[in-house]
Amino acid sequence: MTRVRANAVGAQTGTEGTLVRRITQVLLATLILLSPLGCQLPAQGGSAAEPGTLASILSRGVLRAGLSGDQPPLNMTTKDGQVIGLEVDLMLALAESMGVEVEFVPMPFAALLPALEAGQVDLVISGMAMTAERNARVAFAGPYFVSGKSVLTKLESLARVETPAQLDDPARTYAALAGSTSEIFVRNLMPNAKLVTAPNYEAAVGMVVSGEVDAMVGDYPVCAHEVRMRPDAGLVALATPFTVEPLGIALPAGDPLFVNLVQNYLTTLRETGLLIRYKVKWFADADYLTELR
Repeated sequence: MTRVRANAVGAQTGTEGTLVRRITQVLLATLILLSPLGCQLPAQGGSAAEPGTLASILSRGVLRAGLSGDQPPLNMTTKDGQVIGLEVDLMLALAESMGVEVEFVPMPFAALLPALEAGQVDLVISGMAMTAERNARVAFAGPYFVSGKSVLTKLESLARVETPAQLDDPARTYAALAGSTSEIFVRNLMPNAKLVTAPNYEAAVGMVVSGEVDAMVGDYPVCAHEVRMRPDAGLVALATPFTVEPLGIALPAGDPLFVNLVQNYLTTLRETGLLIRYKVKWFADADYLTELR
């Protein structure tokens, strides 16, 4: 498993840095109150023993964040192997507020929740919709972004459809990210069409570009990004997503202190306006495109 570590301290500059430092002061005060309690949570079976996730992070000095590294502009990988994007900035700010480093742990999207449940990462932030099925397995904090299902294609006729039912054609083949809500979306609403699952968005988009599939069904930000990223590929996307999907940070089940901290952090980012600044940075500014592999 490839791991990329970045020191969160000093990661933000200018106005953003000032806001992060203010957030740090508020959240560190919260940590001082909560961290001793992290060791008091009873383990399953009723015995009070194992420290919670929050106490473990503070003890090791590292926050392990799982992501795919392939969901632009939420998270993506540069030519030199660094992960960047909206979600990366959110984790850098969270780690700074906690006074720890952040370690980004890239892996296939379908492996993220199992890794969280196995304790291999402390949280998952990777364009993950907060569905009831996922929430039955893990906790969520959020939302920090509202996404929706879209279509990426080279066929103008498919980009003009208004309902998923118009895509349910046995003559069509669609790609979707394995283990994602997009895969479920195609299986449930386009049962007559052929479905090809891909381990990552890079592979799925490649199928569209090569003509192997008619379209990719995926998150709206990714589809819009690929249109900008490949101006000569003839790609088009839906103007309006089919659905509304709130994205959240997946956290270990049964760890209310950690959930409370992360939710308070997201609320503070939203109230200070820093969350909007991050979104403008990654959705309105395309300067980073030349850095991507």
